[in-house]
Amino acid sequence: MFRYLLPLVIVSLVSLSQAASLLDFQQLLSYLREHYGAEAEARGSSWRQALDDSRNQPRAVQLQVINDFFNQMFFSTDEAVWGQEDYWATPLEFIGRGAGDCEDFAIAKYYSLIEVGFPAEKLRLMYVKAVNYNQHHMVLTYYEKRGAEPLVLDNIDPVIKPASLRNDLVPIYSFNADFLWLAKARGDGKQVGNSDRISLWRELQQRHSQQATER
Repeated sequence: MFRYLLPLVIVSLVSLSQAASLLDFQQLLSYLREHYGAEAEARGSSWRQALDDSRNQPRAVQLQVINDFFNQMFFSTDEAVWGQEDYWATPLEFIGRGAGDCEDFAIAKYYSLIEVGFPAEKLRLMYVKAVNYNQHHMVLTYYEKRGAEPLVLDNIDPVIKPASLRNDLVPIYSFNADFLWLAKARGDGKQVGNSDRISLWRELQQRHSQQATER
């Protein structure tokens, strides 16, 4: 599941305009019902409510609402959910199935926080080593300002905490829509290039765009 680290080649995230287009919720709910059934449609309605509840709220409230919403989903392996070793689901796919692995939790939170107004440059998807599980893991991190200690949104520990309080996580690298960083302790890390170096993002981006046009 976690073989795809630095050597991958990818393009950046789907543009924010494309991401926003996925949030035409009447069509979104129809898409979920058609492709995944009534329970998925209900999860889509709850997602819309979570986004609506967090709009125009303080940043801390928005982080909490979105983190709590997705942490209700079931954790499962890509093999069990998708029948393959490594698959990064779009938010619609994650909500549709109602289950996924750590990448799916982090990616869905990333998209959702951007939808409610977070600047993409303050959010990073971060690969870490989860010490207690002795395996690689993905979390979402939020930086209030450049050089600040990030807050960690995680599906293992549901409480949002500063990175310095997550001694169970060892940073490896992080990325967002534009850049890729090698992790350095609990800070920004060293920028090593554009985020167009991780191939699973290209596949996710293509599906994300297709889902927008199918609805």
